[in-house]
Parts: sequence; structure tokens; C-alpha cells
Amino acid sequence: MSVLRHDWQLAEVQALFNLPFNDLLFQAQTLHRHYFDPNEVQISSLLSIKTGSCSEDCGYCPQSARYDAGLTPEALMPVEDVLQAAQTAQAQGASRFCMGAAWRQPKDRDIERVIEMVAGVKALGMETCVTLGMLSDSQAQRLKAGGLDYYNHNLDTSEDYYSEVITTRTYQDRLDTLARVRDAGINVCCGGIIGMGEDEHDRAGLLMQLANLPTHPESVPINMLVQVEGTPLMGTAPLDPLVFIRTIAVARLLMPRSRVRLSAGRNEMSDEMQALCFLAGANSIFYGEKLLTTDNPMTMHDKNLFSRLGLHSGGSRHAFEN
Repeated sequence: MSVLRHDWQLAEVQALFNLPFNDLLFQAQTLHRHYFDPNEVQISSLLSIKTGSCSEDCGYCPQSARYDAGLTPEALMPVEDVLQAAQTAQAQGASRFCMGAAWRQPKDRDIERVIEMVAGVKALGMETCVTLGMLSDSQAQRLKAGGLDYYNHNLDTSEDYYSEVITTRTYQDRLDTLARVRDAGINVCCGGIIGMGEDEHDRAGLLMQLANLPTHPESVPINMLVQVEGTPLMGTAPLDPLVFIRTIAVARLLMPRSRVRLSAGRNEMSDEMQALCFLAGANSIFYGEKLLTTDNPMTMHDKNLFSRLGLHSGGSRHAFEN
């Protein structure tokens, strides 16, 4: 079957994007079935453990202190509140609990609090993931020693388009943090956002960059831009749903062993669009009412969709039947 590659050229990736839609999905689904149960979807839940007042200027993010998006900043949550949320997520079928904090880079004292959360979530028998911004070598090593399973740090878009979205952090800053996480022995969760005004060249560039990392990310979240009033990307032309599905399929072809996750934007996706994404090779979702600060489909809707499609969660075949 497919040999894992880390030497993709942009023209090769663009050629995949340009395949006839049926051919692209057939290739992606065929490869997906080689590595995964085609009807299994891993379930993650995401909680904002520290909200707002971020110094970054990411054009899509209502948590930036630079934009008036009507968001009320909140300090780092108490550990017990985080663990209660994790227990609720686990009861509803999640096998991984992800915690996000709106920092450019955490302080060392913040890392200690997060490690307490990680330890508590792991004691429940769940996988743990955090996204805290940039990390130093020592911070990554401390998170590993504290038992962290996954670290999320998205590239967001291609290197060429990056400065159109963010100016307060460089693309190399992101790559450096990914390298520190990998060197510390933590699994990598890294993807991007589609629909920010980028073109096909940029979507291909993003996936090429991810696939050409020394080791493919274990999880690849593909987000569709959620437009928020008060952020610079509000008013961006909506993305063609078929372009998003193509992006999922190409991600599957380039990174065949990775979990490709439907992340932000599912609230704006029809059931039919999500079904095609699963056919294209997506096999992970975030569920719950919120993704950090933006709306997400209700859990009961996801349970119903899984039932209609004959899908089951990776943690337990019956996780959505309770």
C-alpha cells in the first residue's frame, strides 16, 4: 500500500487537489481502509481553561485582546472545575480531553497548574491534550514528565499566506515549538484552518508542510473558519464545501496513519457534508457545545448522525448508545 513520505512537492499536492472529485475520494477511502476501521471515529472534547486577553493578533480569533468580539476574559480555571468537565465529557463518550489556554506562551507557574489538570484527567482513564501557545524546551519536557499525551499547535495556513493572518508570531516560531514537543516525546496534534481567504496553492502548501515534518502529526485537525463579529476575518467569502472535503481527502492521502479531525466549523456543516468528510478519510471529531469560544453541534445531534451513518467511537463501540 502507501509508503509514508516526507518529501512531497507542491506540484504533487496540487495535482491531488485537482483530481476528479470521485477519483480523489475513492483513493482517500481506499487508503483510509488500509490503516483504519472505516466506521470508527475517535471522539475528543475541548475546554477553554483560560479565555481571552491574548496578546497575539490571529485574525480569526475572538480571544485576541486587540479585537472587540464581545468576549469576557476569564482567568485560568480551578483544577476541580476542569476535572468535572472532563468527567462529563467522558460520560458522553469522549476518549480524549483537550484543554486550551489563550496564551502567547505560558509562564512556568502556569505549567504547574496545567500539569495538575493533566494528572487528574489521566486518572480518569482519558487521553490528555493541551494547547498553550509557544513552549520552551524545559516546558515541553515538564509537560512530558507530567504525563501529557498530546500537544496541539496548529500551523494555521501555508507559510506564504501566514503573514496575511498573523503578524505577532512567525511561522518558524510554530515549527520550533512543534520540534520541541516532538523532541520531548509528546505526540503532536497539528493542522490548520481552511476558508481564511487563502487559495488552493496555500491549502496545498499547508498540507505539504504537515506531511513533510520529520514525523507526521498523530492528529491533524482541519478547521473551517468560524467567522466572529469583531475579528478581521469577519466577512471573508464563504468556502465551497467541496473544497473543504477535498482538503480532508488530500490530508488523508498525504498522512495515511494520522487521525484527521473535523474540528471548528462543524456547526455550519450539513450532515451530508460531514458524511462526505468521513468518506474522504476524516476519523476524529470534537464534540460538545463549545470549541473554546465558538459553537459546536450538540452532542445529541452527533449521536444521531453517528447512528444514521453506522459509525462508532474509537474508545467504545457503544459510547454513543447511552
